[in-house]
Amino acid sequence: MRSETPSAPSDDSAPGDGLVRAGAIVFIVGAVATLVTVAPLFLGSDPFPTVAYLVSMLMGVGFLIAGAGVLRSIAVQRRRARAVQAAAAQPR
Repeated sequence: MRSETPSAPSDDSAPGDGLVRAGAIVFIVGAVATLVTVAPLFLGSDPFPTVAYLVSMLMGVGFLIAGAGVLRSIAVQRRRARAVQAAAAQPR
C-alpha cells in the first residue's frame, strides 16, 4: 500500500538546525568534562586543575548555542507564516 503523504527529502534542514546540532555536541563535551571533574570528589583522589573545570563550562555554552538555533528556527517559521498570510490576504 502506498502512502498518500509524499516523503520529505533526506536533507530537509531548516535554518537553525546546524546551531542546534553544534550546541548539542558542545553540551555533551561539557557534560563529559563535568562528570570527569566531579569523579575525583567521589573517588577520594586529587582534584583536577582549574582548566578541567573551565572545560565543564562548555555545558552552558552548548545550551546557549542550541537555544540560539531554536530561536532562529522560530523566527524563520514566523516569517514564512506571515508571508503565507500576506499572500492569502491579497485580492485576486
